Amino acid sequence: MHDNVPDGARTSPSTARNREPILEALGPRLPRRARVLEVASGAGEHAVFIATALPDVRWQPTDRDDEALVSARAWQAASGLRNLTAPIRLDAADLTSWPAGPFEAMVCINMVHISPWAATEGLMTGAARVLTPGGRLFLYGPYIEAEVETAPSNLAFDASLKGRDPAWGLRDLAEVKALAAANGLRFAERIAMPANNLIVVFEKA
Repeated sequence: MHDNVPDGARTSPSTARNREPILEALGPRLPRRARVLEVASGAGEHAVFIATALPDVRWQPTDRDDEALVSARAWQAASGLRNLTAPIRLDAADLTSWPAGPFEAMVCINMVHISPWAATEGLMTGAARVLTPGGRLFLYGPYIEAEVETAPSNLAFDASLKGRDPAWGLRDLAEVKALAAANGLRFAERIAMPANNLIVVFEKA
C-alpha cells in the first residue's frame, strides 16, 4: 500500500481495499474546512489518506490502544500534513477521555462490531456532546438489517468475532439507529459500500 512505511507505523490490507470508496463517500459530504474527529483510527492510515485528499479538512485521529497511537503518530509525523493533527488517546466508552470539540463531523471506521456495545453507547453520547448543530457522524462497517439478507461472508465474520470476544459482533442497524435517536442524532443516509459494508450517516439536530 505504501512504498515507504515510517518507523513504528503499521499497515493494513483492509485499509488498502476500502480507503478509496470511503473517501469517495466522505468527500462530497464533509463541509469545507470541517473539523473532523476520527474515533478508533487504528494504525492511522485512513487519516493520512483522507487528510491528503481533502486539504481543507482538519482531521483529528484518536484511538484507545497505545500501539495504534504509536503507529498513527508515525504516519502523521512522516506525512508533514498541516491539516492532520497529532493523534490523541480516546476511549469511546470513557467520556472523560473525549476532547471538548466542537467538530463538524465524526468518522468511525470498523469499530462498532469490534468492540463491546458500551463503546457504541459512548460513541453516540460523545457525538451528541462534541458535534456542532447539523454535524454528522459517519459509521463504516457491516451491519445486520432486518429487510436485507445478510451475506454469508458477514455471517461467518460475525461468528468469528464472537468467537474472539462474545461482546463483539455485527450490530443490528435498527438498534444503532434507536441509540442514535435517543442521543438526538437523526438517521440521515445509508450508503452501500463494497464487500457488504455500509456507511451510515447520522446528523445532530
